[in-house]
Amino acid sequence: MKQSKPFIALLCVLLMAAPGVYSQQLNDRGPSLSNEREHWYSGFTNNYRTRYIPPISVSNSGRADSLIRAGNLYLSLSDAIAMALENNIDVEVSRYAYPLADASLLGAQASNGAGVSYDPAITSNINWARSAQIQTNSVTAGGQSVNVGDIQTRNFGVVQGFPTGGTATLGFNNNSTTTNNTNAIFLPSYNSGLSLQATQPLLQGFGWAYNTRNIRVAKNNIRVTDYQFEQQLNTTLNTVISTYWNLVSSALAVDVAQQTLDEANRLLSDNKKQLDIGTMAPLDVLQAQQQVSTSETNLITAQTAVEQLEVSLKNLISRNGLANASLSAVHIIPTDRITVPAVEPIQPVQDVVARALDHRPELAQQRLQVENSKINLSGAHNALLPQLNVVGNVSNPGAGGIFNTTPQINPLTGQVIPRTLPNPDLIGGYGNILRQVFGIPTINYQIGFQLNIPLRNRSAQAAYIQQDLQLRQSELGVQKEVNQIRMDVQNALIAVKNARARYQSAATASAVAQQVLDAEQKKYELGASTSYAVVQHQVDLANARSAEVSAVSAYAQAKLQLDQATGTILENNNVIIDEVKNGRVSKAPSPIPDVAPATPAPGRAAITAPGALTPAANR
Repeated sequence: MKQSKPFIALLCVLLMAAPGVYSQQLNDRGPSLSNEREHWYSGFTNNYRTRYIPPISVSNSGRADSLIRAGNLYLSLSDAIAMALENNIDVEVSRYAYPLADASLLGAQASNGAGVSYDPAITSNINWARSAQIQTNSVTAGGQSVNVGDIQTRNFGVVQGFPTGGTATLGFNNNSTTTNNTNAIFLPSYNSGLSLQATQPLLQGFGWAYNTRNIRVAKNNIRVTDYQFEQQLNTTLNTVISTYWNLVSSALAVDVAQQTLDEANRLLSDNKKQLDIGTMAPLDVLQAQQQVSTSETNLITAQTAVEQLEVSLKNLISRNGLANASLSAVHIIPTDRITVPAVEPIQPVQDVVARALDHRPELAQQRLQVENSKINLSGAHNALLPQLNVVGNVSNPGAGGIFNTTPQINPLTGQVIPRTLPNPDLIGGYGNILRQVFGIPTINYQIGFQLNIPLRNRSAQAAYIQQDLQLRQSELGVQKEVNQIRMDVQNALIAVKNARARYQSAATASAVAQQVLDAEQKKYELGASTSYAVVQHQVDLANARSAEVSAVSAYAQAKLQLDQATGTILENNNVIIDEVKNGRVSKAPSPIPDVAPATPAPGRAAITAPGALTPAANR
């Protein structure tokens, strides 16, 4: 028995030190959470203080400042992506998912969700009480009609739960009593004891796997957060890239409208000169003038589309949107161009689908949800079992006190009753009690079993059925997602093929329309054609150029759709997710082109006109 005393003391120390076993620091991802250690005692009080969460920031990164010159923002696609990753509000909101997931993991590490806490707790019960009890037996009352006593209680304990489902309580109880009852042997009397109580489930609630299931689910949810963040990046980049290419094609449309207007103005000027010298009828001048008015309207429409897309793109790449004075006042000039390669890379459908199944974050999320459902199902299965617990108690009591020297009087005879001297080992103050508790082997122990068998168990059965059905739904959700990915890839490949064919047809039509107009103008100059015929061919050329611009835009959107369908939009645009989590992209801003647009209209980019497309690389 003596050997058990050091063991109990060591166990007490281990229970006190156990918080570090199950604690985990929050990962430094996204918005940081920290404790402000302002005082020397903060290390002891941090567990009882709130974590500091910095206020939100609506200021933008400084990337845009190096791209602005003379009121224009020269923006490449890579810079637009970088600014969106650093400043976009939706991306910033997604960063908060990381500390939220870490907080859920922290909570799961603290408890199994079924009443077992892995964080040890120190308990205490300190109180003072005074009692006055009327007595009807003068013999047992020590000759007092009212026994008056003071009771002081000072109990301390440490409670700890374990991943096996068991709990342990180490207690140190102290009680001291004073009374006016002369029969009391000790005055004051002390009762103290060191006890260890433990309970361990053997059926329901038993096992490391069952009691750590919430931790495994929380860790899976952190991985789900990774995929959700990646999915948000995919969505944001898809919107930014789509808007950027729409701005490029809209700027192309402005150039087409401007060229059409210039040609209409030249025809109108020539017709007016011939009208002045009497070689042309006024009707021809009116026809040319009508074409000028139509071209001006088309130019205004194209310019309006560019302005609206500039507003949309600024909002995507800025945290405070158009409230940023330096950003709202500038005009965006896209420096990248849409390229249609001469030969489209051959990609077998099965390879593209396999790449999509490996990269799509939505599918990875669904698979993790299936894993979580299986973990929860194991917990529901454990709850079907009866409750069988083994309980044990080990204690070492101590009792005694100061020997009561008050004369003991027989209330019937009035004579003094000689006191019998108790065991000398029991006589002494509180220090003697501690000597008994920690030095004298008076060990008591107890072990037993507790059994609880529900006769119908309908609640647990219903919970298991629900978890099992949710697992089946999750598995079907995975298959549905796989089917959707296959369909997305097929549709994206079809869109790329059709967009390429459409562009080739539109480019040929535009070149032919230009040749026809040139030939008609030569005939007109020689007097073999009419102004009306020239105007009609100008309209045909304008329509052909617009169709080519639309085809170029459709091709860029189709390639973007394919990137989105295969889940490679981040990879193809060289996005490093770990950088984005911290809110800063290491890539340096692109240099501003040395040659500025020749004569851009306010806020318009000088884009190579269709029919003479020599664009820069798309990627």
